[in-house]
Amino acid sequence: MTGEMPAARDLGTPVKGVNWVRLHAGSTATGEASLLVTMGQNNGGLIVLDVDLETGHCSQYSVSNRKNSTFPTATFRSLQTGILYIGSAWDAHLHRFDPAHPERGVEDLGSLGEGSTFPTGVNEAPDGSLWIGTAPEARLIKYEPSSGEFTHLGRMHDDEVYLYPLVGDDYTVAALVRVVRPHMVMVDPVTGEHREVGIEITDSTDDSQFIRFFKGVDRRLYVSSHTGDYMLRDLTLMPVEHLPDPMPGIHAAGEHRYQATFTMPGGWQAKLVNDRSGTPRDLLVTNVNPRIASRRLQMDWVGGGSNVHVIEEGPGGMLYGSSYLPNHLYRSSLDGTVSEDLGQHSIARGQAYSATTIDNKVYLASYPQARLSVYDPGRPIKFGTEASDNPRDLGRFDKVGYRPNALIASADGKLWMGSGPDYGLIGGTLAWYDPATEESNSHRAIVPDMSPTSLLWLDDLKQVLVGLSIEVGTGAEVQRFDAGWALWDPVADELAWWGDLGVDDMADVTSLAPAGEGLVYALIGRGDHLLTAGAPPIGPRLALIDPAKRELVSIAWLPEEFGALSWHGHHSLRVAPNGDVYGATAYAIFRIIPGTCEVERIWQVDEPEPRLGVWMTSLSPNSIDLVGPIVGNEMFFATGWRLRAITLPKVD
Repeated sequence: MTGEMPAARDLGTPVKGVNWVRLHAGSTATGEASLLVTMGQNNGGLIVLDVDLETGHCSQYSVSNRKNSTFPTATFRSLQTGILYIGSAWDAHLHRFDPAHPERGVEDLGSLGEGSTFPTGVNEAPDGSLWIGTAPEARLIKYEPSSGEFTHLGRMHDDEVYLYPLVGDDYTVAALVRVVRPHMVMVDPVTGEHREVGIEITDSTDDSQFIRFFKGVDRRLYVSSHTGDYMLRDLTLMPVEHLPDPMPGIHAAGEHRYQATFTMPGGWQAKLVNDRSGTPRDLLVTNVNPRIASRRLQMDWVGGGSNVHVIEEGPGGMLYGSSYLPNHLYRSSLDGTVSEDLGQHSIARGQAYSATTIDNKVYLASYPQARLSVYDPGRPIKFGTEASDNPRDLGRFDKVGYRPNALIASADGKLWMGSGPDYGLIGGTLAWYDPATEESNSHRAIVPDMSPTSLLWLDDLKQVLVGLSIEVGTGAEVQRFDAGWALWDPVADELAWWGDLGVDDMADVTSLAPAGEGLVYALIGRGDHLLTAGAPPIGPRLALIDPAKRELVSIAWLPEEFGALSWHGHHSLRVAPNGDVYGATAYAIFRIIPGTCEVERIWQVDEPEPRLGVWMTSLSPNSIDLVGPIVGNEMFFATGWRLRAITLPKVD
């Protein structure tokens, strides 16, 4: 290399959307109609809006900890006091906003305690106490607003992840537990003791099995399930012939919506129009009295920015990708002078995990459900699921794939998608889709207990090289500690070979890149999502392999100063126009000396900060959260919501 270390340039924030959006209808202290809105965002933390129902103007309030209190994953507006309570991710804090005292802002009431990353549900008992469920340890917590005291009642299941509690006006306390084996528990409100009550889902891929848990208009708790309909009372199930309507203003347990529209004083109701947009502003205010005209209002909230989750080169020399919650398609010029938020591209509202281009069309694979979508830059934008729509959601290929780690094209024009499994499941999927015929096929666990995490088309072998991972669905425990590689025959549509090439402590093959002369570079690493699933930490390594001979050519650990153990490494190996391969960790960009596993650092974060333990949170103000393509002599990456680039130094 020649010259000094290059400087990183910011190209802008492609998407400024919001997530976890909920309307909270209620009344003011003087009995007037009141509408509050909660929204989450990466840049600036979660916000509360107090909406003027005449004009749509929003008085906007932010949390004090804007870096960690980012998403309002559990919210509840008291039907007794009108006070709004908000549970935040990823710091698991409880907050309060009292519209009668807006000068107090969004008050931080404290942490929900060790073992909790985010709350999953909040409900109110007749005495005003709050009952809160958390993840990832399915804990139940009671909070007394009058005293500010938290009572920790412990885990409701030793191996489960999510907890969704409800409290009846008869003080029956029950909760839906998810995700490996969704089931119901009832809780003694005095002692905190709990027990299962015999309603469970044993196979999450079986659509006939279901649990719907809600609070009825009679203010008691009910369950509708594949085993029958019941009222919950006195720690028992009581069969019922007819279920009441759900009570307005209560979140559906296990779902992220209210049970029914709440009617405010004066007969007013409010709902978002096109609320799946990720930038909801269009508010419809109606009255139960048909003689009173409705109002169509535009909310004027201001967003800070959504994390970039995919960057790839696409048609017209532009960069295309997706943002994280909301899952928006964006495009940007290489210099950042043009940046467009193209809006929704998939029914999957999380984020795209991977993307590629075929025939000047951009294909994206998104979480959840590993849904495939396509965008044609040459046609007008109109999102939908029909053939005439653009972008178009093409659907999912099976009931197992959930996190589509890799998406590539093969020489015959097919798309290949490798995915981790749904929550609680083990063994991901390798699927293919033919855009010309719209035919597809999917294979689960091509190697037992493993998931595809990277893919590379090998033109000389006419096969797909699959980088394997021990990844399991959230909530499940890993079944093995060593991953490997596989070769897939696209003609026979079957596994041709798999192995670990004799590598000890074989972590996940998270990125693949052609090295020339039939050889392939692989980055082997282990992300923190696997550490939480029971896998031991293993540092990142580079391997050079010969797929044709099925041999390991060389392997080397990356220098410790290059990055943290928990760097996942997806899409992090990139090929320059001259064939050189570059890579990145969370803290450094490096070039691989051709034909070896030796590396030279070309860019480094100045002062790396310790990881916060949550993969959605940036490591530092300059960390490399996502690696993008090399176009010309420019390498692109993202730090949180910022799209960035460096100019690669000339090679001697």
